[in-house]
Amino acid sequence: MAPGAPQEGPRGAGETEQDEVPQPQREREEAGVLEEDDGVEEAEEEEEAPTHLPFAPSSELLDDATTVDPSYTISLIRQLIPQGSNVEKEFSVKQGVPEENDANPDNGEPSQPENKDPWEEGGCILWDLAASKPQAELMMNNLVLEVILVNFHVTQSPRVKEICLGIMGNLACHESLVNTISLQNGLTATVVDQLFLDDSACLSETFRFLATVLRSNASASWAEALLPDEVLSRVLWIVGNTLNSTLLEKSIDFLSTVIDNQDVTAVLLQPLIKMGLVNHAISLLASEIEKVSDESKLDRSASLDLILDFIEELSAIDSCSEEMSSSDQLIQVLDSIVKLPDKFEVPSYCASVVIILANLLADGKHIVPMLSHDLPFLEGLFDILPLISDDKQARNALWCILSHLLAQAQGIDTNSSSLEHFVSLLLGRFTLIKDDLESQRVDKEEDLSAEDAYLKQGVSTSLRAICCVMERWIAEKTSLGKEDASLTENTIENARKILSYCQNYDL
Repeated sequence: MAPGAPQEGPRGAGETEQDEVPQPQREREEAGVLEEDDGVEEAEEEEEAPTHLPFAPSSELLDDATTVDPSYTISLIRQLIPQGSNVEKEFSVKQGVPEENDANPDNGEPSQPENKDPWEEGGCILWDLAASKPQAELMMNNLVLEVILVNFHVTQSPRVKEICLGIMGNLACHESLVNTISLQNGLTATVVDQLFLDDSACLSETFRFLATVLRSNASASWAEALLPDEVLSRVLWIVGNTLNSTLLEKSIDFLSTVIDNQDVTAVLLQPLIKMGLVNHAISLLASEIEKVSDESKLDRSASLDLILDFIEELSAIDSCSEEMSSSDQLIQVLDSIVKLPDKFEVPSYCASVVIILANLLADGKHIVPMLSHDLPFLEGLFDILPLISDDKQARNALWCILSHLLAQAQGIDTNSSSLEHFVSLLLGRFTLIKDDLESQRVDKEEDLSAEDAYLKQGVSTSLRAICCVMERWIAEKTSLGKEDASLTENTIENARKILSYCQNYDL
């Protein structure tokens, strides 16, 4: 890889087995925490590198970061050292060379030449090189952490802090280095302090670094550092208020990491719940749905998919599911997604929604009567069946929901118009049910897996409920003196066919 050169993909040289290691070669979003920049950037000259993305000299462009001359990497680290700092002397002693007092003028602040900033150029290249494990180890052995920390203390530049955080984020992607990074004196507190910045790019890199270390074997110490109420409150505030898509992605990924790591969950989950984690997540989802409700189209795929995945994770946690099941706002939002006409364009959303609903029904028995009488909602569920046929977990969840709702529907008054509408819905949508059952038959084995047994129970309960409703309706319509002239013989026959299919379906 050519150090410092622009790249097409999101990964850098020397990809690691643990985490993606994003590079600094990207368009910088200049938005603040609350909103993205609406301005239009001026067109740049065609052959000139953007100022935030300097190219390394052509003589230094190499094919692979691991082949970069160590002296070049060390020289880049030296270039980042603020003049007159203690680390400058320590670095010179370690390298056995005289101090270069003119290496970085301007009283410790990175210099700002008219067209190109050498500090930023060197920092970006180091950010890139840190993706390579050999280069990362070399950097660690040559005081890169000390250099980064002193820069945090002497600069107010958001760009400098972003680059420092980016370098550390890539260093932390190498599992063998995480403990050393975590033990660096003053580093943990410094990183946590960055959560109180108002720059979206810095915050994005802070969350990326924190998510990385929380996945490592050093997660416990970092979880403890994040425990203070003001820190957790700030995290939730950022998640709930940012309009920057990158920051939203990184902050939610951080929260997902908290949920995924049992050691971290034991420390941070309950404090986060106490701080309003569930309500923040629900409000975030409601806000995204509100943005698309006018058009009835799910056109914000990246953000909405991210939020739905996170709420799905939360709904699988007992303490969260119980709170979520009592949220009328969440039920309304999920209901609106199920009823949207363009669901076929985003099957992943449908899968998340039915899994969330199935999880909520376990704690929210009060939800069933309300939804079972909502025929457009039930129609939307039937429409989802073919969209999730290849997703076993989502399909099982959907049949679980149907079993609850259809069983409740058995209590519909025979003389009510609701029964007529319910039967009409079954007549119009039963093909979807039949196609799903025929394409995904459960093996007739005594030792079924837990998932297959769960599915079998859901299907069996649903078909029994359909049988019950159809029997009542057919008996009512064909009883002596109560023939309904509005019904054709074909309608009655179709109802009988559904009844026969349900009665004879071989489970």
